[in-house]
Amino acid sequence: MTDTPPSALPTVSVVVATRDRPLLLAKAIESIMGQNYEGDIECVVVYDQVPPDTSMERSDPHRSVVVVGNDRSPGLAGARNSGALRSRGELLAFCDDDDEWLPGKLSAQVSLLESRRADVAVSGIYVLFDGRSTARVADESSLTVLQLARRRVMEAHPSTVLVRREAFFDRIGPVDEEIPGSYGEDYDWMLRAAAAGPIAAVEEPLVRVLWGSQSFFQRDWRMVVDGLEYLAGKHEILRADPRASAKITGRQAFAFAALGDRRQALRLAWRTFRSNWRQPRSYLVLMMTAGLLRPDFMLRTAHSRGRGI
Repeated sequence: MTDTPPSALPTVSVVVATRDRPLLLAKAIESIMGQNYEGDIECVVVYDQVPPDTSMERSDPHRSVVVVGNDRSPGLAGARNSGALRSRGELLAFCDDDDEWLPGKLSAQVSLLESRRADVAVSGIYVLFDGRSTARVADESSLTVLQLARRRVMEAHPSTVLVRREAFFDRIGPVDEEIPGSYGEDYDWMLRAAAAGPIAAVEEPLVRVLWGSQSFFQRDWRMVVDGLEYLAGKHEILRADPRASAKITGRQAFAFAALGDRRQALRLAWRTFRSNWRQPRSYLVLMMTAGLLRPDFMLRTAHSRGRGI
């Protein structure tokens, strides 16, 4: 960190949305409470659509745990906003209930925000899947609106985000609760954050992201299609840039193929190919509709390499 006295360091509020995963949640909270950051940390645990477990509350003023219920729209977006509204910190952070922070995460990010005078900082991640750990680190050149539109940049995971409170509620805005099923709410927020100003990045993996555990919401391919349609309608660059457009339609084509809707899958695969013939999803969809590949196999292969579809 810096030579700043602990009393002068900003309080960080960490929002953890959860639902029916007590063992994973306990590990996530432990990793937050175990930060070597010398300022105060408040962990706001938000239970979504299940009764809150207040037994884990902790009243220590320097390392507190507050438990609340989601009093906004059901789902991840509403839960995150509920936690942010109930928090008190000058800085806001988010951690999924199946992820864990390494001890130096907050100290490195707070120091970077201070030195760069940025509103948002992220870090790299370790993707844990099927016994493998894959490091993914983004540099700041990949965190512009254009680059985020063209490539999801999974390295900028929501569990790595640290943001100034006033920026979250004003210049960037809170999480969009209108997105169908909260699908891609983190991607939407990151696009808005990049449009509001430069995103600083600690270029080392400081969060362990567990893939393959039971999802906060079960995968619903129809929701994927609708969520992507919503995002494309909201962000002009996702329609105007050929590479960005191809990424969106390619993911929709994959979702339709997984649903067994061959006609829609092939229609969107062809649109993807016309926008950007280098986009691999158009070819994957052709193999899926021909019965040569299964969606679960493709997902597992991508996850094993620390990537998504």
